[in-house]
Order: sequence, then structure tokens, then C-alpha cells
Amino acid sequence: MSERQLVGNGVDLVRERALARTVQRALERLYQIEDAPDVHAFVQPVCEGERESLRIRQGEDGVLEMALHLPSLTSSLDALCQLIEGVSHFVYVAERARVNRGATQLELELQAEVDKYVVLLASTPSVARSESLRERLYEQVRFQHAPGSEPGDRYRVANATAAKFARRLEREFIAPRRLLPMRDELRRFFRMGQADKLRYATAW
Repeated sequence: MSERQLVGNGVDLVRERALARTVQRALERLYQIEDAPDVHAFVQPVCEGERESLRIRQGEDGVLEMALHLPSLTSSLDALCQLIEGVSHFVYVAERARVNRGATQLELELQAEVDKYVVLLASTPSVARSESLRERLYEQVRFQHAPGSEPGDRYRVANATAAKFARRLEREFIAPRRLLPMRDELRRFFRMGQADKLRYATAW
């Protein structure tokens, strides 16, 4: 699909695809991922009232088919966070498929919670910025699903675990300006499975 066709479907879609590609490249550099498919070709608009989602199915030939549905970009942090979360899911599933590993829904949500913090922190990696992001991303949140429900518990565990991990990154790496070791720490975390992520993020 050409950019001209996309513009005909709405300028926001063009902006979303461009920003999604930028976020994807940033995550790929951080996690040293190669040969990932370009998210640009997988972005679709959400239906009215829906939030971002990555829809996956396995074709009869065994190939994974994905579509990343994103809301229109606005000036709100929520719209930007949905885009980062969706791209995080896309990158994670594509990389796990490439190395023939599975991924749980909790794993995806936890990694996305960490990726939102990392992407938004990248331009100004300071303690003040980190504290502000932790408050906005992990404390000033409203969950769509009730506690006790499967998705409700999953999102709450991902949020709380990412908050602890971000607090540790802030204390161990951002405050003493150890940013290269923090990059290595994030790479190790990215490649862990669910059990190791949960244990590692809350071990301190």
C-alpha cells in the first residue's frame, strides 16, 4: 500500500506507521534483533472504541500472520503508550518465532510495560524523569478488567512487576549513570522467559 493510499485513509495512519517503525528500530537496536519484519506493513486502524491489539493466527502452512491494530495518535500519553505497547508485542512475537520459542500473554504484557518505560526514558535518562514515568505508567493507571479475572490479574501482575524492575533500574543504573550496564541488563531481561522475568524483576 502506498503512502498516497494511506493518506486517503487518514493522515493519522501515516503518522502511526512512521512512529511505529521508529519505535521498532529503537527496540531492535536495544535488544540486538536482526531480520525482523517491518511493522509498517502490519499496522491497521482500530475499530471505534477499541484499544491497541496484536492479532495473531497461524496459517495452514505454519506461518504466523499478524496485524497490529493501533488507535489514532493524539497528544495524549495514553495513545503513545498504546503504540509503544503494540510495537513491543510485535517485536517480541516476531523474535520469539524467529528463534522458535513460545511466549505467554503475561510475558508479552510484562515486556511491553518495561518497553514503555525504556522508550519514554530514552531521551532524558535522569532520576527525575524515571520517577515521573514510574508514577504515570505504573501508579496513575486504570485497569479495564476487574481483579480476579484472568486478564485483570495478568495486567496487574505485569504492571506491578514492571514497576519494581523500573525502580531497580533507576536505583542501580540511572542514579549512578551506569547506562551501558543498564542496556546489558535490559537485553538479558528481554531474552528471559516468563518465570525468569518474574523472578528477576522482583529479586531486589
